Amino acid sequence: MSENCTHDCSTCGSNCASRTEPQDLREKPNAMTNVKKMIGVVSGKGGVGKSLVTSMLAVLMNRQGYTAAILDADVTGPSIPQAFGLHEQATGCEIGILPVNSKTGIRVMSLNLLLENASDPVVWRGPVIAGAVKQFWTDVAWGDVDFMFVDMPPGTGDVPLTVFQSLPIDGIVVVATPQELVGMIVEKAVKMADMMNVPVLGLVENMSSFRCPDCGKEHMIFGQSHADEIAKAHEIGTVCRLPMNPKLAAAVDAGAIELMEEEGLDKLAEKLADMVR
Repeated sequence: MSENCTHDCSTCGSNCASRTEPQDLREKPNAMTNVKKMIGVVSGKGGVGKSLVTSMLAVLMNRQGYTAAILDADVTGPSIPQAFGLHEQATGCEIGILPVNSKTGIRVMSLNLLLENASDPVVWRGPVIAGAVKQFWTDVAWGDVDFMFVDMPPGTGDVPLTVFQSLPIDGIVVVATPQELVGMIVEKAVKMADMMNVPVLGLVENMSSFRCPDCGKEHMIFGQSHADEIAKAHEIGTVCRLPMNPKLAAAVDAGAIELMEEEGLDKLAEKLADMVR
């Protein structure tokens, strides 16, 4: 410990050996960016519908009159542009890269909007991918945004850690499916959020059931739900369920997610609106 140490970490350099105060690693946004609330959408594993939930939440908030945006942090598996039918490349000017607007005005930035061919693979190592996610925040001129949703890659690796540390996340939404194994993996994502002091705003159970179009009976194809148990164990107050809906899947494939009609996330959208009222 330095003889001149004042024990006031705000007065010393970051390389001080005696420093005990946690450092703020958040990156500064583009000068033309002002985001009121940033919501991360996470999952413990892939294939559970995280990008679908991200897209639907942005659409719901946009319908309520809020300015919505999506930062697609799933760099190696970007699917947000497809859901919104966005195929043009993003452009830039002296103030930075400009997000691409959807048909209803949702602002989107994804690596697929920067590639010459959307089908080109991104063969990058973790630190390069994490750096690209940071640039989506520091180099993109998002403008004034009420809600920015960050579609994260699955798991608890480099990119989710980068997002938690580098971006001003106000809370996360966890997406899961009913299987027991997925429930265990969900707990990993929830515990990571706890470690990073980020609140869990809601738990979305996707593919929770299927309603037969002929008899109207509801079937639990992937087993009984464990969402309420997980939510209670981690004090998550909002639980939403999305049924298996072929029309919704078709809308995503057609790039028409903005035409979707599904009430499963309405309770969570109302909670988000309360955050800025």
